[in-house]
Amino acid sequence: MVRKILIVEDEDRLRELVFLYFKKEGFSVIEASNGREALDKIEANKLDLIILDVMIPEIDGFSLCKKIRKNSDVPIIIITAKTEEEDKILGFELGADEYVTKPFSPKVLVARAKNLLKRAEGSVRGNVSKYEYENLVIDYASYEVKVNGKMISLSPKEYDLLLLLVKNKNKVLTREIILDSIWGYDYFGDLRTVDTHIKKLRNKLGESAKYIKTIIRAGYKFEVK
Repeated sequence: MVRKILIVEDEDRLRELVFLYFKKEGFSVIEASNGREALDKIEANKLDLIILDVMIPEIDGFSLCKKIRKNSDVPIIIITAKTEEEDKILGFELGADEYVTKPFSPKVLVARAKNLLKRAEGSVRGNVSKYEYENLVIDYASYEVKVNGKMISLSPKEYDLLLLLVKNKNKVLTREIILDSIWGYDYFGDLRTVDTHIKKLRNKLGESAKYIKTIIRAGYKFEVK
């Protein structure tokens, strides 16, 4: 299946370069050079991934990310020249799934995008097809998470986080372990990123959030008695 992505970047040469690399890998690619144009194309297209620069005219990338997350859980990769930890944390808090700083390798960006899409599609699976805990059901085959029979929408990072906790049920996972497992060893962000995603995950799980326990001065665990 051909995946459709949107590249939102106001630097023409960089946007064209990224476009060519993704096109070469078989993606269907559309482009936008500012935030308002991007919003129009998001509304007009069913997208599998958005690559979003922060410093764009009309509507900046962070504001656009926030707008997107009000209605969609489409995977978002933020690209930016900003390297401060606070900016990265803000990006993740607003719902970004990946954060790539400039300058970057287009090949690495494509690889990150492919990996993110695999996770979003539920392609990274274990040997079990379904986890069930009373009112909580996590189904690998359909990439669905249900609470009391009602499906809830999780971002790729939230899904990966829940899956990591479930696979290690009744084990305490430190923030460092979670960060390395979900964001990778090359991610140098703040440990608060983990807390932010745990908070979002709990909010979406509702009453099933009871399984996710905070272990003071240690980390988190998925507790099942």
